[in-house]
Amino acid sequence: MSQPVRLHILITTLPGRGQEQVDAFERLAPIVRAEEGCLQYDLHRVVGDPDQFVLVELWASREALAAHDVTAHMVAADAASPGFRAGPAQVIEVEDQSVA
Repeated sequence: MSQPVRLHILITTLPGRGQEQVDAFERLAPIVRAEEGCLQYDLHRVVGDPDQFVLVELWASREALAAHDVTAHMVAADAASPGFRAGPAQVIEVEDQSVA
């Protein structure tokens, strides 16, 4: 059985353009959350910096994540993001180290 995949994605927008990231996320989130295998898709603004964000994603499997990456809405979002982002997002895959 495939293991879930958890990503923390660090996003920095151009100065003063953080609201554009929020707006783009608000349009995209319902579509992504409806995808098969999407367990979590949440954007968090970094305290004290209106232009820095952490996107938390949890996918049921690597296959679900791979399918997500090539959807038309993600291809379009990736094409639009350089207009307001300071650079490429930094994708970090993390393991759950919680103790039950």
